[in-house]
Amino acid sequence: MAAVVLQNVTRQFGSKVVLDRITLEIHSGQTVGLVGVNGAGKTTLFRLIAGDLEPDMGTVTRSRGLKIGYLEQEPRLDSSRTLYEEVGEAFADLLALERKLHDLSDKIATHHDDPRLPELMAEYDRRHARFEVGGGHHLEVRLNEVLGGLGFTERDYRLPVAALSGGQKCRAALAKMLLQDRQLLLLDEPTNHLDIDATRWLEKFLTGHHGGAVIISHDRYLLDRLADRVIEVENRAVSSYPGNYSNYTATKERRLLTQARRFAQDQAYIHKERDFIARHKAGQRSKEARGRLGHLERRIAAGEFVLEQPTTTRRSKISFTAARPGGQMVLRCAEVAKRYGENTLFENLTFEVARGQRLGITGPNGTGKTTLLKLAMRQVEPNAGVVRLYENLRVGYYDQEHADLDRSMTVLESVRSGRPDLTEQAARSFLGRFLFSGEAVFKPLEKCSGGEQSRVRLALLILAEPQVLILDEPTNHLDIPAREALEEALTDYDGTIIVVSHDRYFLDRVVERLLVLERGRHRLFPGNYTAYIEALEAEKARAEADAPAAGTPLGKKKGRPRGSDQVAKSSRYDAMSIEQLEELIIEWEARIDALNARFADGSVYRDPEAPRRLQAELETARAELTEIEAQWYDRVKNA
Repeated sequence: MAAVVLQNVTRQFGSKVVLDRITLEIHSGQTVGLVGVNGAGKTTLFRLIAGDLEPDMGTVTRSRGLKIGYLEQEPRLDSSRTLYEEVGEAFADLLALERKLHDLSDKIATHHDDPRLPELMAEYDRRHARFEVGGGHHLEVRLNEVLGGLGFTERDYRLPVAALSGGQKCRAALAKMLLQDRQLLLLDEPTNHLDIDATRWLEKFLTGHHGGAVIISHDRYLLDRLADRVIEVENRAVSSYPGNYSNYTATKERRLLTQARRFAQDQAYIHKERDFIARHKAGQRSKEARGRLGHLERRIAAGEFVLEQPTTTRRSKISFTAARPGGQMVLRCAEVAKRYGENTLFENLTFEVARGQRLGITGPNGTGKTTLLKLAMRQVEPNAGVVRLYENLRVGYYDQEHADLDRSMTVLESVRSGRPDLTEQAARSFLGRFLFSGEAVFKPLEKCSGGEQSRVRLALLILAEPQVLILDEPTNHLDIPAREALEEALTDYDGTIIVVSHDRYFLDRVVERLLVLERGRHRLFPGNYTAYIEALEAEKARAEADAPAAGTPLGKKKGRPRGSDQVAKSSRYDAMSIEQLEELIIEWEARIDALNARFADGSVYRDPEAPRRLQAELETARAELTEIEAQWYDRVKNA
């Protein structure tokens, strides 16, 4: 069933037409990837679906009662609240209902001899039933599951929203939207500011979401795993492709080849017909020529021919040329440790990178990936061990913050500063390979977008002809065509690559070894990202086979309780097995259900203090269950 239908929709801003007479259906329960180059109109389409924009022509119809959750790239949050309060607003209705239940409880306690008592109790029962159906007793567990999954720790909860970084605000907005239980999710770049662990958690969450979702993303790995359908916005129109991102690229390529063949065949036919008409329009066969002309014009008007050469999206033409080969060894790390105060990023880190090798470095935020590159570049010093980037190597270093760019320069000036021997014409011609043409080369870097600055920095790297590329998140700010162009260039590059990235698709295409940094440990793996995940899953399957009772009981879905990463060592549940903890969880859940049932017992309200004691007992039981669940989660995670 269609959740949203757009019929002949046109939308323009000033004289610029962004979408032109598009017709599209978004179906319930379907996950859709929305792709297209930056500026193609993807966000405009989202705003039309959400109702934030009205079409200039055409109609947008939403199914009755449809609740839409819209994650914008720029979050809208209340800066006066704490993180926990702001995200908790997702449960505003349930929290209001909970307050009403407390009020009713107090009234029942003080009016136990009042004739209105049956009416108050009936209202309490109705509201309590709504509270339970809405998951009211599990609000805190759900809140902590989502906040923890998106990388927040318990100590972040009381931070004011105003004190959060831009990335944290985006993650907070994502958490709040996911908890609002909307049927159709519109997610505009949801993985921006997420590390790999948080992105994997989001994938699992969306896999379990029973409503529909439309996702704008440059994360092709995510689109491969989630999308049932891909919609491309291009040249003011939309095209739909069944399947995931990889299927979209293969299908589009076939379509373009088919259209190119049709174009060549149709042009040959039209040329042959017009040649015949021109040769016979005044001769004995003029009647036939006029008839063929009329027939040809009718077919052209009916759209039977491909009249324009199919074109692909304009892409950067990136090509790295390595300088003369250096020595056999490029980088050696031996027993390296790096600490900032009491925070240890890594220790006993040992590995080598030889000439021509391609090492990917990945892991959660805050584990020291960028710091490791800075150690290699001698920008910081280790606390222990040795980091040696071998001498006499020409190194190209890509800083994700573009700190080495002089933003007072124009695009053209920046490139010529890197290669003073280039003439202006040669530099402009070179910049054309990076989609800078015409007046765009005179644009100041301070006014360039993140993607434009990234392309300038890549241009400077290529001009340096490095033997070694050290890249820190090179795909950040790049749209999909630019990422694919970079991947192709790095695939052809015959020098050494050391790259930090969260882009799993990029890691699959470019690297041959993976260094995974995690909090307190690291792992060097031979292969790309997908091979690494397959190895982890195989290890997990072997562990589960050895301990089959260690999983979650059938039919029982566990959230991630608050504090699951920081269970106190002195917990009285430390000595219990996973099976014993599961039995306790079932036991405490039964106690909580029994306590909830007692609120419906009218005799409770004969004692004015009884409801308050019951509420306190219920809160104690919930706290106990939370601690047990935290122990259970931590034990299963490390099993």
